[in-house]
Amino acid sequence: MPSTEKLLHFLSSCLICAAGVCLLGYGMSADWASAEMACAPSETEVFNGSSRLNIGLFDGIENKINCPRISKLGEKVSVFDRLGKVAGAQVILHALVVILLALALVGSVGSILVSLYNSFSNPYQTYMGPIGVYTCSGLSVCVASLALILYVANTYLGQMFETLVKADTPKVTLKDVKINLKVGFFLLIPYICFNMICILMVYLYVHAAYTRRKEQEKPTEDAPKEIMMY
Repeated sequence: MPSTEKLLHFLSSCLICAAGVCLLGYGMSADWASAEMACAPSETEVFNGSSRLNIGLFDGIENKINCPRISKLGEKVSVFDRLGKVAGAQVILHALVVILLALALVGSVGSILVSLYNSFSNPYQTYMGPIGVYTCSGLSVCVASLALILYVANTYLGQMFETLVKADTPKVTLKDVKINLKVGFFLLIPYICFNMICILMVYLYVHAAYTRRKEQEKPTEDAPKEIMMY
């Protein structure tokens, strides 16, 4: 039966990782970014219209005012459908972000299961021990961090919002694009931190257990001379 110390460390790791899964699950369903831009017909370039998009990972809402000659309020946007019309780097990068986030969730679930198993049993030092937690949570940290970087690159450098507008109205010129990242994106940061804390909790237990074992294995010559006489 595991010690109380081990139970507390691994259960804490399990609960923290579960909280991270809840954060990421909510974040993937929330809005990730919004953008507002001026638009004009390509043939005149008189910027008297505007488009505002508010999107998550999969869908969103667009409000067009005279962009270029029509107005649509509350129009539903399917992110993958629109990006797929252009079939450029934007849809590939966005698909990579979603895939990486799915892998992060799988890693977190694996870390929860391994931590829970270690809380009530004493597996050997294999993938079902602390190494399993390090691997699963480490994978989640790496892929979630990469997803964060790719989303920022696709949004700002890849001109994803401009592509979303032009996929629906190709004969339009855009300028003054103002982008704001939203709650879904920012929830990735505490999710990454939670997984790092999971690793830290298990590492602290392993380090303490290793230190105790080394102290118990000290050679006899290190014992006081009074004890050696007996």
